[in-house]
Parts: sequence; C-alpha cells; structure tokens
Amino acid sequence: QVQLVESGGGLVQAGGSLRLSCAASRSFFRINTMAWYRQAPGKQRELVAAATRVGSTNYADSVKGRFTISRDNAKNTVYLQMNSLKPEDTAVYYCNAEGLLRDGLKSEEYWGQGTQVTVSS
Repeated sequence: QVQLVESGGGLVQAGGSLRLSCAASRSFFRINTMAWYRQAPGKQRELVAAATRVGSTNYADSVKGRFTISRDNAKNTVYLQMNSLKPEDTAVYYCNAEGLLRDGLKSEEYWGQGTQVTVSS
C-alpha cells in the first residue's frame, strides 16, 4: 500500500518557521518528483515547491526566498523548510509524489492526507 506520511504542521506566529516532512512508503521503486501543494479555505490547491530526483527545484513566486524544498532519496523523504511565515501561508499542505511502484507498470501520482499550517498575525 502506498503511503505518504506528512508531519511538522502546526500553529506559528507570523515571522516564524516550520519544517514539514513527508516520508513515502517503500512501495516505490523510484520516485521522480516530490512536491508540496497547499490549499487554503475557498481556494484551489496550488503548487508550493517541487524537487526532482536529480535535484532540480521550482517554487511558487509567493514563497521564493522563504521556503526551501529538499529531498533524501535514500529515505524517500521530502522536506519543506518554511521561514518568515505569513498569515497568507495558512493552508493545508499536501505532499505529492510521482513515481513508479515496485509492482507498477508506469509512473503515477500519489497524495498525502495533508497537514495543517496556521500562521497567526
């Protein structure tokens, strides 16, 4: 069974920091891209940051310079270091992985259950 287990969310004051982690189960043979998305109340889910297996990254303009995505391929884990948090960063953050399962025929996309990040002003 494929699992993406997120941790690290919580409540923080504006200007503070949080670090999110997402560990993918060993069901994966290879994970190509791992990413973080977020969805605020009443808004569409949006890409926050993504990292490929070979280290390329991209960020939403709204988080550039404040958030850093990183991966540990050996552990099938992705992190999101969030600094200088703002109230508008409040959302449910979802981990996303695109890859090939050990018994899979093609790469597919998988989602975690989400972790709440709340930034108070």
